[in-house]
Amino acid sequence: MIGGFQDSLNMISRLTPKRLVNASRIFSSYQFSRWTGTPAIKGMPISIAFEPTTSCNLRCPECPSGLRSFSRPTGMLNSDLFRDVIDQLAPTLNYLTFYFQGEPYLHPQFLAMVKYASDKGVYTATSTNGHFLKDDVARATVESSLDRLIISIDGTTQDTYQSYRIGGSLEKVIEGTRHIISWKKKLKSKTPQVVFQFLVVKPNEHQIPEVYAVAKKLGVDQVVLKTAQIYDFEKGSNLIPEQQQYSRYKKNQNGTYSIKNKLDNHCWKMWHSCVITWDGKVVPCCFDKDAHFTLGELTKQSFAEIWYGNAYKEFRTTLLRSRREIEICKNCTEGTKVWA
Repeated sequence: MIGGFQDSLNMISRLTPKRLVNASRIFSSYQFSRWTGTPAIKGMPISIAFEPTTSCNLRCPECPSGLRSFSRPTGMLNSDLFRDVIDQLAPTLNYLTFYFQGEPYLHPQFLAMVKYASDKGVYTATSTNGHFLKDDVARATVESSLDRLIISIDGTTQDTYQSYRIGGSLEKVIEGTRHIISWKKKLKSKTPQVVFQFLVVKPNEHQIPEVYAVAKKLGVDQVVLKTAQIYDFEKGSNLIPEQQQYSRYKKNQNGTYSIKNKLDNHCWKMWHSCVITWDGKVVPCCFDKDAHFTLGELTKQSFAEIWYGNAYKEFRTTLLRSRREIEICKNCTEGTKVWA
């Protein structure tokens, strides 16, 4: 497997002097804020995540989309809103993820939005369950100039796969992967970087070696092992893997479980990135699944007004003072991905 080298070169190629200056301003203001305990922000976000939709075809047990358990409405991102925000951010934005909750390929204009951002020199990535990568869609995906395609494959046999990806078909995922790789070759395209993401849970952890073999056989560029977020983890779960290096949680002497993260009073994400829901709400990060901490609405304000606004300032202030006070931070495991 090629790994991430070519992908890294591609990402670096998107840097411009303006984006580099912006990134340095963001980094310096983050360090200043950590040192002083007072939030300061200079520059616009380096990366954002845009949610195409909250709809999904699967019913994964630890996913609000899969459980149909959102307290916020389900819907589709308005493409005009998307283009307006990208026009505001593109000069300084380096990385755009088309994913928060839901399955991006259910949005009828998804690949058109990818193309719009790519044409502005923004690195684009998405995460999919791989069920909609038919031959024509695979070709359109390659032609959209999408840079990184993360395909979830949480098992190497149907029985194991569907124990988490409820309602899913491993055969469709494999077939869709073949279509993408085939069109990359036909169109002589280096993108998208095809990544198999394997969410490690107890039912599938024995198949970790096998996913590498499957990826190699198909010609996948990279395999990423991802730890699973468990919502009610204190009493344990049949999804927490036995192999501790693949778990976000540790078992205590009294039999309960606790998160491994120390939850220090700082977070790089609050300075360099944010998440935008399908209906234009700006939330701090991907742990705010229900948009409880809405910091502004892009249907009413410009992005800059929100980014530099009082709500964001107050949120960053609370984080620097006591991150444990923020509900979405209590199950945060930033930095627990296992890259391969």
